[in-house]
Amino acid sequence: MEIPHDAVLLRIFIGESDRWHHQPLYEAIVLKAREMHLAGATVLRGSMGFGKSSRLHTAKILRLSFDLPLVIEIVDAEEKIQEFLPILNEMMQGGLITIEKVKCLQYRGKQPAPGDK
Repeated sequence: MEIPHDAVLLRIFIGESDRWHHQPLYEAIVLKAREMHLAGATVLRGSMGFGKSSRLHTAKILRLSFDLPLVIEIVDAEEKIQEFLPILNEMMQGGLITIEKVKCLQYRGKQPAPGDK
């Protein structure tokens, strides 16, 4: 699979406790992206954040949150990301979705070291 040099970054901001059909929403999004043969997805867990409600979510010990912010990033061709958006919209009850243009400099798997099998 190749990613064009001029691609887009889809960034999805959700909460850790968000669900889709009895599974964590972030898992459902990543699995759907894989099913649709998008180039890859990464889930990043935030230690602190707030969204539209302005409610603070934090991982501090004295104020342990079970709804920490998550960001899912997916980079691929703009056409493939646009195909994914209606599905993503159906899955999300709330959150934030952004898209920005990016330049892909490298996309390849790890090369085996000499002598590795």
